[in-house]
Amino acid sequence: MTKRRVFDEFARIGQALSSGARIELLDLLFQSERTVEQLAAESGMTVTNVSQHLQVLRRSRMVEVRREGLYAYYRLANDEVFQIWKSIRGFGEAHVLEVKAALSDFLKCRENLEEVTAAELKKRMKDGTAIVIDVRPRTEYDAGHIPGAISIPVQELEKHLASLPRRKEIVAYCRGPYCVQSDAAVELLAKRGFKAKRLEFGMPEWRDMGLTVETATV
Repeated sequence: MTKRRVFDEFARIGQALSSGARIELLDLLFQSERTVEQLAAESGMTVTNVSQHLQVLRRSRMVEVRREGLYAYYRLANDEVFQIWKSIRGFGEAHVLEVKAALSDFLKCRENLEEVTAAELKKRMKDGTAIVIDVRPRTEYDAGHIPGAISIPVQELEKHLASLPRRKEIVAYCRGPYCVQSDAAVELLAKRGFKAKRLEFGMPEWRDMGLTVETATV
């Protein structure tokens, strides 16, 4: 065996991440396990296309599958997959001009929104000056959420406004730093007279920091 073959085997890992579509699927799996059909619905891809991408990720040992009846549920193979993505993301944000430009255009709506750090959020929750809302789909909330967070999917936020306190700050979070669901939630809350901010990142980053995560009680 030559050293080049060793390097070629490592290169296969990089090839699995050479598709934006596959990274998008991983981004969804960072939240919770899903079926092919669910991934297709969330991503806007066809079931066939999603299946093909998942097979590439499986061959690189990044995802694994469990079967339940007629359905196959895909999930991350281990926590190290997120570490790989975080490293790529950090490098791109710091050093690649094209990434910076794309993010600037994509997140232009965020320019006037205030963010809260994890440390600030923990302090405000402890002293009772803020409440947290998880605006992701309920299935993702059930799979893991910030302790004490209230599940209000962003599409349902309007009809839940009357139940939210106006004297406390509301902090919204969603899937991660590139997810705009929390942005939409904060904008809506601000328009309705609430004091609202977004968490600087999402559930995967919270978990990665070793902070406490709750799951729904079955």
